[in-house]
Amino acid sequence: MAVDRERIAALVRELLEAIGENPDRPGLRQTPARVAESWTEFFGGVGQDAGAPLQHTISVTRGPAPDTLPSGAVMVRDIAFRSMCEHHLLPFRGHAHVAYLPGEEVVGLGALPRVIDILAARPQVQERLGEQIADAIDSALDARGVLVVLDAAHECVTMRGGRQPDASTVTIAARGAYLEPAARAELIALIGARA
Repeated sequence: MAVDRERIAALVRELLEAIGENPDRPGLRQTPARVAESWTEFFGGVGQDAGAPLQHTISVTRGPAPDTLPSGAVMVRDIAFRSMCEHHLLPFRGHAHVAYLPGEEVVGLGALPRVIDILAARPQVQERLGEQIADAIDSALDARGVLVVLDAAHECVTMRGGRQPDASTVTIAARGAYLEPAARAELIALIGARA
């Protein structure tokens, strides 16, 4: 389903009027259209298949480099993401760290950020986002384990309410071998390690 830009623009105009503003004044005249354009980007993942980027897999034993079989986890750290909190429609943004323990199939490393982009471009809560990322990877690959750690700052915490500008939220979603805390300890340590 495509985002209805015209309807969003009309509703933003009405919202501006509801807060006592004049949507026809020079500074606001283009705001409804601008918001509609930005929401098209922010919510472009609604209805998209998050597993699509994971459909092209590579066999680790029959693939292009069978002599380089991974003996441990494959991890991509510091994947920047942004999403919109479904509670206040305020942004949250941060970094995702994703690891999986390959079975017979692996994916190109660029596929993991694309999965995150699709799932984050929906009204979200961070806890569900991490679980959805883990589920997408777990169901698309024959991974023996999946770990997703999200660290994000939420504007509903930093800009309103308690106004904690330095607060961030960390969530962990695990599947398979990484359900066991001892099994994921090394990966958690690697997330914080810097060369």
